[in-house]
Amino acid sequence: MVKSSILGFPRMGVNRDLKKATEAYWAGNLSQKDLLAEGKRLRLEHWKIQKDAGVDIIPSNDFSYYDHVLDHIQLFGATPPRYTQHDLDPIDQFFAMGRGHQKPQTDGKSAVDVPSLEMVKWFDSNYHYVKPTLQDGQKFKLTSDPKPVVEFLEAKEAGIVTRPVLLGPVSFLTLGKADRGQKLDPIDLLQELLPVYEELLTKLKEAGAETVQIDEPVLVFDLPPRVKNTFKPAYEKLGSLDNKAPQLVFATYFGDIIHNIDVLQSLQNLYAIHIDAVRNPEQLETVMGALGPKQALSIGVVDGRNIWKTNFKKAIEKVEVATQKLGKDRVLVASSSSLLHTPHTLASEKKLDAEVKDWFSFAVEKAKELAIIAKAATDGPASVRDELEANAKSIEARATSKRTNDPKVKDRQAKITDEMFNRKSPFPTRISQQQANLNLPMFPTTTIGSFPQTKDIRIQRNKFTKGEITAEQYEKFIEKEIQDVVKIQEELGLDVYVHGEPERNDMVQYFGERLTGYVFTTHAWVQSYGSRCVRPPIIVGDISRPEPMTVKESKYAASISNKPMKGMLTGPITCLRWSFPRDDIHQSEQAQQLALALRDEVVDLESAGIFVIQVDEPALREGLPLRSGLERENYLSWAVKSFRLSVSGVKDSTQIHSHFCYSEFQDFFSAIAALDADVLSIENSKSDAKLLKVFVDEAYPRQIGPGVYDIHSPRIPGEDEIKERIQEMLQYLSPTQLWIDPDCGLKTRQWKETKASLINMVNAAKHFRQQYAKAN
Repeated sequence: MVKSSILGFPRMGVNRDLKKATEAYWAGNLSQKDLLAEGKRLRLEHWKIQKDAGVDIIPSNDFSYYDHVLDHIQLFGATPPRYTQHDLDPIDQFFAMGRGHQKPQTDGKSAVDVPSLEMVKWFDSNYHYVKPTLQDGQKFKLTSDPKPVVEFLEAKEAGIVTRPVLLGPVSFLTLGKADRGQKLDPIDLLQELLPVYEELLTKLKEAGAETVQIDEPVLVFDLPPRVKNTFKPAYEKLGSLDNKAPQLVFATYFGDIIHNIDVLQSLQNLYAIHIDAVRNPEQLETVMGALGPKQALSIGVVDGRNIWKTNFKKAIEKVEVATQKLGKDRVLVASSSSLLHTPHTLASEKKLDAEVKDWFSFAVEKAKELAIIAKAATDGPASVRDELEANAKSIEARATSKRTNDPKVKDRQAKITDEMFNRKSPFPTRISQQQANLNLPMFPTTTIGSFPQTKDIRIQRNKFTKGEITAEQYEKFIEKEIQDVVKIQEELGLDVYVHGEPERNDMVQYFGERLTGYVFTTHAWVQSYGSRCVRPPIIVGDISRPEPMTVKESKYAASISNKPMKGMLTGPITCLRWSFPRDDIHQSEQAQQLALALRDEVVDLESAGIFVIQVDEPALREGLPLRSGLERENYLSWAVKSFRLSVSGVKDSTQIHSHFCYSEFQDFFSAIAALDADVLSIENSKSDAKLLKVFVDEAYPRQIGPGVYDIHSPRIPGEDEIKERIQEMLQYLSPTQLWIDPDCGLKTRQWKETKASLINMVNAAKHFRQQYAKAN
């Protein structure tokens, strides 16, 4: 019998219930008891959904109140010492690592002020994980009442036997880092960590777990030999527990593992191997050839990263290739990865056009797809004939729909010339003209774009969406918000203003709503980090810009400002990566269509008197193929060209900015330089300033603003703390290069903490401005 399995399920709930509960807890409006009860309710609800869908193997320990990697940090007793010395409850200690913790001194209790741990992208997804941060001489200890055991027993009590999910030891360490001031290489801690895994697996077996999914996604990377060589001894040890531990399903995803096939050949003692046959179906034959004589194969044939309905015919063909070689009892049908990256259920979408809704499948629907595919593979296609016929009709309807193809867009793409990818002059000429035009001081200060989106903004936007207020009333409200934001920036003493983006719901959705080729959902939320959820728009057809998208608000803001106003756009790669893209044409073609639409917007902003324009590309690194080679080179080529196409229509005197999220810059520095942006701003506050050394080594000539404080946390950085960060940066960047700004946009923050943080930031910039003025 071919069994169906899911690698992980979305955590937030059908109505973002977990988000609401955690934020209420942080605000002091929900007790810890009620928060934990809500978590338990959601876990039980999600297990039941999967069981009712007919899924055979249901995951547990895939739930987290913040992040699953952070769960493992606490599970293994790897909490850095700075979080353990304040007598915080375990759940508050957990949240402190995720989002920081700041509390004034009270009677009998000293003040608490700890920043969050570094947060980075989970492989090439838009999900963020908290980076394990390890110490020299690090010791590990399994917590009492380990979370995987507790949640397994919770499901068992409800009559559902689950497969616990763990992040594997090699991936846990490889994805970690040494804490500041520490010298260790995390992988050297493997022998310290393995006994904790052995103890945990033993406890899971005692609780009744028959199998455990152990995720080792780093196997898709090009691993250094010293990391690659740890898999064999690690899993020989874990696999040698025999009847004392559950059978292990070794899971990889987000790429192929053919380049590490020798590792797979050394893991034949394990029960099963999982591969992603959506992203890389070509690896199937090679992987089957590396399996042991009794080893099972879990084939990921339902996409855990996108929302398109699974093509049953193609999925079943993949499964049949495996069953013919291995037999049905040695094959599992699975999601390609965790369904964490997909929305909860399509049933919530009451306003979607019926034609396109028929093309989609969210997490609940994907669970049902898996059960159908498994039944077809076990009992033959005739056993699910009706489902296969309905699926084939949906696939054909999408392929032949007129709304996917626009001849005018294709014609414009065909007329792109080489000159359209280049600014008129090199940077030295441009920066001279820009300085004369903008007249900025040394260490210019700015923000990344958005200011706090208050409850009132959300209420008014909702009223406008529902037709409860007129367009004129809503426009007046937005103008008043812009007036307030401009006034606040004047009071703070910033040098380059933004309009604050009060009219924008999301940095991608806002633009998608103003472009052809997109459709939108009302409840298709996906977790990005912690309680932060996004609702990615869906690209269903060719993209174009019918009319200006941001000019009106930026032009108004500039008309009431006494400093340069920065126009804010989301770049083509980020619009692509933070949408659910089409899977019927290459992403490079979609990016080019977006670039042409944005090019028109950039030119219109300049014509409206906006001479600083920021085109954000926080997803550029995220889209980088996980392995070096031709695929990566090709991606960087078309991604850079798309950005340059979008911004190169302006005069030399107009300054182009771009923004990046946390990134390993050395992985794609040549691409950053090739963008030819005049100013880069980068998330950097939680990273070691040494990461900036690459800008020195590569003699980066243009200007850069590494973030001086973390905006993902409500914590307010002190002025001296920001001065220290700037001083560190000046070890690697020249004073004439350096801009001073926060890590990212301020949309999710409150006004009180925003103003206090920016006051400290501006004062720190003024300090260095005065210091260098005296020196010169």
